[in-house]
Amino acid sequence: MGQPVTYIKAINQAMHEEFERDPSVFLLGEDIAEGGVFLATDGLREKFGAERVLDSPLAEAIIIGACTGASLVGMNPLAEIQFADFITPGVDQIMQNVAKLRYRSAGGFQPHLTIRVCCGGGVGGGLYHSQENAAWFMHEPGLKIVYPSTPYDAKGLLKACLRGKDCYLYFEHKKLYRSIKEELPEEDYIVPVGKAKVRREGRDLTILTYGYMVQISLAAAERMEKQGVSCEVVDLRTLLPLDKEAILASARKTSRVAVVHEDKRTMGIGAELAALVQEEAFEDLDAPVLRITGPDIPIMPFSPPLEDYFMLNPDKVVQGLEKLAAY
Repeated sequence: MGQPVTYIKAINQAMHEEFERDPSVFLLGEDIAEGGVFLATDGLREKFGAERVLDSPLAEAIIIGACTGASLVGMNPLAEIQFADFITPGVDQIMQNVAKLRYRSAGGFQPHLTIRVCCGGGVGGGLYHSQENAAWFMHEPGLKIVYPSTPYDAKGLLKACLRGKDCYLYFEHKKLYRSIKEELPEEDYIVPVGKAKVRREGRDLTILTYGYMVQISLAAAERMEKQGVSCEVVDLRTLLPLDKEAILASARKTSRVAVVHEDKRTMGIGAELAALVQEEAFEDLDAPVLRITGPDIPIMPFSPPLEDYFMLNPDKVVQGLEKLAAY
């Protein structure tokens, strides 16, 4: 194990190592040549050249469309969407081509690409730099969606995506970029796509969560322990496909389930998780599945007090868990 590294440094390391390993990997995105807005791509262009690290126009449809085409002729493209809020011009490419091309061609075309998406609030980004919108894409079976919560997983999942043969959306929460550090193995490793991880063992209730909310949920679970309530925290890591085996095993173990996510409540990922648990583990439950989520507000406020109102924190999660434990 080496020195502790930040979440964003882990992402940077993964890209450097995969560029070195696979000469067909290239990166296309906005302002990435000088390291990008958050320095995620720092050093890549100097080391691997302008032909593999390409600054694009402000045109997400072109970024994703070009990467899709490049994947069909043997390249291994990595697209960067600077902020999740600006992915919408590329949604047509993602939904109509990336997600469907393999199926509609009966396997004749095999697109494989990875799309890095910077997302999430809590950093004063305001309405167009703070969305956490992975739920938009979970309706498309032709995609795989990953969302790491730790530096170890950020590196291992990105490497797994770049070595895979599918179409991946890789969400990275900007609040995590420099707020957590972790020692990483010196040897090569990957984190398998599609596998959840229990971050904290518990007896009395299960918290299903992902991304930045893993850190919030762990803090809430620590406080619940002082009240005599043992919380199990399950980090989904992959949102599509969900790790049903791990989710249901924890639900059956504790008999109470809360879903914690930053995104808005209505039609969020929590709704799918609640449906899954109640359809397949209903007789094991002692309480209805509880959703602890962001509010149904159209935009993330820029005002710090209003942003705090929107964002979940340990206090809000504890309030929900207390209600669930007392049911």
